[in-house]
Amino acid sequence: MASAGWQKSSYSGSSDNCIEVRTADGMVELRESEEGEVIVRTTPIKFAKFLQGVKDGEFDHVAE
Repeated sequence: MASAGWQKSSYSGSSDNCIEVRTADGMVELRESEEGEVIVRTTPIKFAKFLQGVKDGEFDHVAE
């Protein structure tokens, strides 16, 4: 599978300080825009479960 370009959340606006995501070789890759050389890879299923956890408030205690 070809690699797609990096995408950032529309909530980031014009800020360059954000989390970016793309797909590459069937995996989901994440990076922080200011530390572009550090890339975290995961499966699409695990990433979907992570996003659902965020939506469900599972990690809200971390932001406090």
